[in-house]
Amino acid sequence: MVMAKVRPFLALSLAAAMLAACAGEGAQDSSEATAEDPMVLMLAHNLSTDHVTSVALSDFADMVEENTDGRITVQIYPNGQLGSETEVIEQLRADILDMTRVSAPGLSGYNEGYHAFGLPYIFDDQEHYYASMDSDEMREFFMSSYDDGFVGLTYYTSGSRSFYANKEIRTPDDLKGMKIRVQDMRSQTDMMHALGGTPVVIPFGDIYTSLQTGIIDGAESNETALTQSSHGDVSKIFSYDEHSMIPDMLIMSTATWDSLSAEDQDAIIEAAIESTEAHKIAWDEEIEAAKIEAEEEMGVTFIEDVDKEAFQEATAPMIDQYVSEYPLVGDVLDIVEGAR
Repeated sequence: MVMAKVRPFLALSLAAAMLAACAGEGAQDSSEATAEDPMVLMLAHNLSTDHVTSVALSDFADMVEENTDGRITVQIYPNGQLGSETEVIEQLRADILDMTRVSAPGLSGYNEGYHAFGLPYIFDDQEHYYASMDSDEMREFFMSSYDDGFVGLTYYTSGSRSFYANKEIRTPDDLKGMKIRVQDMRSQTDMMHALGGTPVVIPFGDIYTSLQTGIIDGAESNETALTQSSHGDVSKIFSYDEHSMIPDMLIMSTATWDSLSAEDQDAIIEAAIESTEAHKIAWDEEIEAAKIEAEEEMGVTFIEDVDKEAFQEATAPMIDQYVSEYPLVGDVLDIVEGAR
């Protein structure tokens, strides 16, 4: 039990030390900030610097500086330097960090409405997804977590998630007896149980070896996992069931938000939304390139004729269960339904 607490403590200590090193280097309130003495905001995430979403975060930082005439700058700590997603959320809520990028369901422990984004088949397609996520109502939801210690500045798409293995997966029956790696989220383990497979939670970095050695039979993600993480070397069939579209969230601590003038809050939100719009285009290009590479250079077969209705029917009871258990999930799903 003691050892389980060591890493979060070290991550908090490291982040606090880095923040302390930055102390005094910039204004603590945006109303006092100048181009000569800017307010410096710390943003941590666990993506590599060449990831398409990491590039969007860098674009966001550039636009913040531009929109505020250099009075506010964003200092980025990528590659998990300050810890896992859970650890950096805790650092943010402890006012050690100003901002982070995390998978939306990872926020469900602090605001139950975020459970909705891990549920299967709540979006019809990409058009419906963007209509929902870009709606005024959804942006109001992003800001509704103020009392939970953070506000949502914007979201970034992470595409549709599907199953990949060394067999075709066209119906839920094809998953029976299969050990499938899923993210460490309740919604994902519940989904696999509903589909008849066995969920296995392991770190993303362990998927390649686990596929190679048979510890797991398959995994689920978007097409970039095949190429950027080389999973296409050991998993040759990608079946487009497209069971979920889980957004990433760019969040800011409530304390940092309160330290910004209304004008600077608007400037940062504008930069965040602009970075999302650019990211949409870059994401589509990334997915198309990954599919071509996986197919032509890695020998991956993409299965299009998947019985999505069967997957939807098998997981439909999850929706009612989560709405009953988490009332705010119903509020988010009402927004999604309104965009339909």
